[in-house]
Amino acid sequence: MTAESGTAVLVEHPVVDTRYGPVRGVDDGTVKVWRGVRYAAPPSGELRWRAPRPPQPWTEPADATRVGPVCPQPVDPRIPLDLGAPQGDDCLTLNVWASSGTAPGAGKPVLVWVHGGAYILGSAAQPLYRGRALAGDGDAVIVTVNYRLGALGFLDLSSFSTARTTFESNTGLRDVIFALEWVRDNIAAFGGDPDRVTLFGESAGGGIVTTLLASPAAAGLFHRAIAQSSPVTSIYDADRARVVAERFLGALGTGPDFDRLPAAPTHALLAAAKRVFDEVPVAAPGTLGFAPIVDGDVVPDYPVQAARAGRTHAVPLIIGTNKHEAALFRYMKSPLLPITPEALKAMFTQIAAEQPDLQIPTDELLGSTYPGRGKVPGLGVARDIGFRMPSLWFAGGHGQVAPVYVYRFDWATPLLRLIRLGAAHATELPYVWGNLVMGPKDPTFKLGGLKAGTALSRRMRTRWLNFAADAEPTGPDGEPVWRPYTDDDRATLLFDRRDTVADDPDREMRAAWGDEVLSFR
Repeated sequence: MTAESGTAVLVEHPVVDTRYGPVRGVDDGTVKVWRGVRYAAPPSGELRWRAPRPPQPWTEPADATRVGPVCPQPVDPRIPLDLGAPQGDDCLTLNVWASSGTAPGAGKPVLVWVHGGAYILGSAAQPLYRGRALAGDGDAVIVTVNYRLGALGFLDLSSFSTARTTFESNTGLRDVIFALEWVRDNIAAFGGDPDRVTLFGESAGGGIVTTLLASPAAAGLFHRAIAQSSPVTSIYDADRARVVAERFLGALGTGPDFDRLPAAPTHALLAAAKRVFDEVPVAAPGTLGFAPIVDGDVVPDYPVQAARAGRTHAVPLIIGTNKHEAALFRYMKSPLLPITPEALKAMFTQIAAEQPDLQIPTDELLGSTYPGRGKVPGLGVARDIGFRMPSLWFAGGHGQVAPVYVYRFDWATPLLRLIRLGAAHATELPYVWGNLVMGPKDPTFKLGGLKAGTALSRRMRTRWLNFAADAEPTGPDGEPVWRPYTDDDRATLLFDRRDTVADDPDREMRAAWGDEVLSFR
């Protein structure tokens, strides 16, 4: 027995059989949850930089009452994340939430979450991503997934393979695909419908969503997709990936004996990864040290090009960005987005040198679209080349094969407006998850906004959950109809104190950038 709000609650421990073995979770009378469920073997030793493998089967119920280790990652003091658990090699686990009373075979819609963190940070165990509100209020099954990060998940060492040691590409993507296969094979036992799976994610997680929409290996594994603030075009070719790999090996200092890499100490790998993560966007503004690559296997082509050619999976898609994406990077003094005039000039110069046939927007055109002084114009340019325009380029292409719903998240509390963050990168996350658990104690509500924010969260959760259920993002009764994004009117839902649908709110910005995809290769 335990006390919750003064009421005695009987906690039960439901056991579910998975294809690898039984797992024992917790049912508190409102929500059932299974944490730290192993979907793949620990990716250590000879399995480093290899595709995931099935775990060793077990027969006795495994303890799924606590989250498992989070995937190894460097600590960045500029990004004080609560990862929710210690780091460890045995990190390829997932967490499952379902409302109490959900029976095996109930056939509820499933949402599978891929966390963000610049492909190098984050975890499925972060308190922000607890699925209690989504599962309890929305009658859906929620899954959050760990995947390999940084140098362990997005470093391409395939060209350094030897006769004795094989390195594979895009291991972080392969982890997510493997987890989706686990969902397909097991989620019915938790009450989910394997034929109604929605893959959703934010930032790097959103980038994984748009990338897997163009991956043949992910075909049939999900049936709707939601990409929040996806860096759609932050995907590079093998040549750029090799340059990053050489930089990493230099930082690691292992020399040419590549057979020793699988046994290298984790702390040394993380230190080298942190160095590369910091150096790459300074040396080449607009690029990331670690990101998916076009490997001709998991990723046969740039996702945005696949979308524009009508070659993405024909699943309905919600895609959008936040109004002030770049403000978070300015606030953290992070070089991940180029904001200063010098960084922007260097970025455009490098893109033009790599792709001389591209039409680069002129200074005059950008100046008229992004007026202001100081870093204000740079914030707009960085937001749009990093997030908004790539999302619109992808949306326009994907709309050839399936309905696409485009949004912009404009809401900001009075405090966030005061400190010039506004609707910054990642600020939509608590509202999507319904995790405004601190209420008035949350510092972002110090100057008000809790009532409006709570209502906004309810509207967003309703739209996400209805989309997962029937592929249409309908809101609560009385809310506007969110129309698909087409060339005719480019309908866009604006999330703010009220939900409104606007026709082509990005018209001026789109005219400045043009129809050619502008990105690094």
